[in-house]
Amino acid sequence: MAQRTPLPSSPTRIFLVRHGTTMLNRSSRYRGRRDVPLDRGGWDDAWSAAAYLSGAELDAVYSSPLRRARDTARIVADAADVPEVVDLPGLVNLDYGQWEGLTAEESAALDPAAFSDYQCFAPGASCPDGESLDLAAARTELSLRSIAALHPGGTVAAVTHAAVVRLALVMAGAAERSTWRLALPNGSVTVLDATPTLLDASAGRVGAVA
Repeated sequence: MAQRTPLPSSPTRIFLVRHGTTMLNRSSRYRGRRDVPLDRGGWDDAWSAAAYLSGAELDAVYSSPLRRARDTARIVADAADVPEVVDLPGLVNLDYGQWEGLTAEESAALDPAAFSDYQCFAPGASCPDGESLDLAAARTELSLRSIAALHPGGTVAAVTHAAVVRLALVMAGAAERSTWRLALPNGSVTVLDATPTLLDASAGRVGAVA
């Protein structure tokens, strides 16, 4: 794992929240850019995340533009008395291309080599007719550093997707590429600190649930 340079003073604390559960989560199918809604349990996940963050004194709440993330973010924002949720396109889910709507087993059967590369975040890994993992990781890091630039020393929630949280942890030096697919329950909260130039995950909370 790469060594990370210590953060300068006044980093931004970012709580990365995975959106609540959907029916496609329950059937273990890649959601990707499909705009699927929360199911009943997903709303419970959102309220649990909001309760977990109730004492965080959030300055702002950002969200992936997809409905399942925005609805989760709205509950987090309401509980924190934050008046608006700001869409941030860089927090959108990975584009799974041909794998969208498929299970892992179906995706592996469709393109075994690409799926093997995806599983271990190999250099050049990409979803067939979808997004490159390296490009997704870069736009994830840029989004979080942009939040830090807007809220120096502040505390922010960013509601997004499991793949995005995992990529952020890799970019922060908290996970290896080869084991990037960490378990992150729906509604879980992962903590990063960020500046306009650097991400850091030494706060040590990955995938916490209320």
